[in-house]
Amino acid sequence: MTTLAGRLALVTGGSRGIGAATARMLAAAGARVVRAARAFPGAAEGQFIDLPCDLTDERQVEDLAGRVLGSEGVPAVVVSNAGGFLLQSLEHTSPADFDAQIALNLRGSFLLARAFLPAMRDAGGGSFISVGSVADHAGFPENAAYAASKYGLRGLHETLVAEYRGTGVRLTLVSPGATDTTIWDPFAPERRPGFPSRSGMLRPEDVAEAILFAASRPDHVHLDWIRLQPSGRLASGPSRPPANA
Repeated sequence: MTTLAGRLALVTGGSRGIGAATARMLAAAGARVVRAARAFPGAAEGQFIDLPCDLTDERQVEDLAGRVLGSEGVPAVVVSNAGGFLLQSLEHTSPADFDAQIALNLRGSFLLARAFLPAMRDAGGGSFISVGSVADHAGFPENAAYAASKYGLRGLHETLVAEYRGTGVRLTLVSPGATDTTIWDPFAPERRPGFPSRSGMLRPEDVAEAILFAASRPDHVHLDWIRLQPSGRLASGPSRPPANA
């Protein structure tokens, strides 16, 4: 029996990558898991409650909260994981590109927090975990839009830690380095100087384990920030970490 057995968890971006790995681990720990994503490719997995939601759409986030709170109850764990990645030089980053990164990586997390944190506070506690990036505390070339969104996410997290201190709600920022997910498919890091090979990156399960660790601490323990980096031992190329969650 774990501390999460029978408790409700919500994972955004839960259909693939870090989100899918996190949903599986939370379910294995005994949690009832709601996965939210724009789409769920492949056959439905019966161990999850899957709810379509585009986090850039305020109305859809409100509808998601209404369905979860109304039908399933107040989550003990919310994992704000949905996000996008852009690797592009400043002069090739359009205002629309910039706005899209802010909308998904920052505004979406704001909308999710606004929809669920008050209910968690009123219920007496819970864990709200945001997935950031190495780019929420370090700058890298070709990361103007992505890093701006992730630095903003860290600012939002730190503000909410202060605002919800003493309420029983624990807020954690998990900041992983380069992680081997499908978001790297368009960018071929092996052919970019200074980037690790995908074989040397973190695995989605590595990040999911950190999220599970934060979510399963006793109620009196608050983990504010967890940072993960590839060790470099498996990398076949240069080890400078690019910005990526």
